Amino acid sequence: MLHLDEKEIAIANADGQNFALDLEIPRYARARRTTDALRFRNREAVPGLWSGRAELLAGLNAPQAWISSKYFYDSLGSQLFDAITKLPEYYPTRTEAAIFSLHMADIARTVGSGRNLIDLGAGNCEKAASLFGTLKPDHYIAVDISTDHLESALVRLRRQFPDIGMTGLGLDMSEGLALPESVPEARRLFFYPGSSIGNFTPADAAGFLSDLRRQCQQQGGLLVGVDLIKEKAILDAAYDDALGVTAAFNLNALNNVNSVLGSDFDVRDWRHCGFFNQTMSRAEMHVETRMEVEVHWPGGSRRFEAGERIHTENSYKYSVEEFGALLRRTGFRNVTAWTDQRNWFALFHATA
Repeated sequence: MLHLDEKEIAIANADGQNFALDLEIPRYARARRTTDALRFRNREAVPGLWSGRAELLAGLNAPQAWISSKYFYDSLGSQLFDAITKLPEYYPTRTEAAIFSLHMADIARTVGSGRNLIDLGAGNCEKAASLFGTLKPDHYIAVDISTDHLESALVRLRRQFPDIGMTGLGLDMSEGLALPESVPEARRLFFYPGSSIGNFTPADAAGFLSDLRRQCQQQGGLLVGVDLIKEKAILDAAYDDALGVTAAFNLNALNNVNSVLGSDFDVRDWRHCGFFNQTMSRAEMHVETRMEVEVHWPGGSRRFEAGERIHTENSYKYSVEEFGALLRRTGFRNVTAWTDQRNWFALFHATA
């Protein structure tokens, strides 16, 4: 695991000024590429920095090979995902935005102002920033695995909203969340938009929500976006768009694995597979071999048969009733849900 003695890493923005990006999650952090925007100090002195290699090897050597979806989000992958959210087939982003637009006054009354807004999987921070004028947070804490993407977004937001304190946390939430002491404990509002909660299995989602509940402390709460069950054709298209942006996003994970593991995946040997599994109530993404291939990495290799797949992502879909029950089961109370007019997506608020 990643162990850092220093809690802050200096980042230089385009103007040559610095701000602090907090990194504090020995328990949950995974190895990721060092970028030009973010360099660990004393990298050579940090044992286990690249321990994500063990996870990758476990997945690639499993009978049904898999790669964690966190490997989508290198710099290019984050940009590709931003493009996905603008595709006509990918409804979640604009549908969630429509819910905010339609119900913003009620959401603001329910959530309240002056919160410490903790944006989980912040990406380009645009969703949270769109709420600043209404929710008026005291402090904004942006959390994302793609640190270079996060850094550029915060540089921009600091200029736009100089009166809001801002902190960036570069971390991997795939196993949970641990916040540093610098994040205020009172009036925390965890913001988890975009149906990212669906990337967890229902059991793991329950564990993650229970963890958030424990960290809510005084007057804490949660605002979370959830994708709802709908027709298979709509979901199939959302995960396999006609333009092929989702395919590029999925295949780029192999390039990122090459960077972390030192493997020799060639994306030209693989194709994208994205579809809705009705039995499991989840959208799935895989990469599938076009032919028999052998992939090598330092100390090992694996031969993949033609048509063999590597599982890269799940996105579970819920009914409003199912997810409300999950929130209550994990210790949340006062559950409120807002949906769009077609009932394709829901936004939930709950208190601790």
